[in-house]
Amino acid sequence: MAEYTVGLIVGSVSEPSLNRRFAEALVRLAPGTGLVIREIPIAELPFYGAQYDKDFPAVGRAFKDAVDSADGLLIVTPEYNRSIPGALKNALDWASRPSGQSSLTGKPTGVTGASKGAISTALAQSHLKSILAAQGAPLVGAPEVYIRITDDFFTDDGAIAAEGTRDFLTGFLQRLRELIRRWQ
Repeated sequence: MAEYTVGLIVGSVSEPSLNRRFAEALVRLAPGTGLVIREIPIAELPFYGAQYDKDFPAVGRAFKDAVDSADGLLIVTPEYNRSIPGALKNALDWASRPSGQSSLTGKPTGVTGASKGAISTALAQSHLKSILAAQGAPLVGAPEVYIRITDDFFTDDGAIAAEGTRDFLTGFLQRLRELIRRWQ
């Protein structure tokens, strides 16, 4: 089985972050799926502005290069005020610029997120998928992965406690791998 590199973008820059814990648990599920997941940090990106289009700062270039070099993306987002966090939107703006040079076009992408709320991150994921679709990113359509975190979701060492949830999320990662394979 061919192995693919997936860039992980965690939409939260908060400490502590429930979605960072969830993302780390997903990384633990990757062995055996044919995916190698590596985080692409977003916290240090300055606010995007068109003035950078001709000369990206080093942090913007490093971010864009990391997105370009990944075979696919996995974006884990919280939901802030019924949408995605500003830091994540800013990162997507960096990835999509300059005009006509979007790193998201044709980049197979899986989207998920976690929350303690009853509807999880459904609205944020909907907004995020709209942005990605407009950029031409092929998306894992099913299963949709809205994770509700309860007190017993994680084990003491940070793994996902429930076998059924681990199996479901492993299947999601396998769908991302299949999408990447089809786009190679």
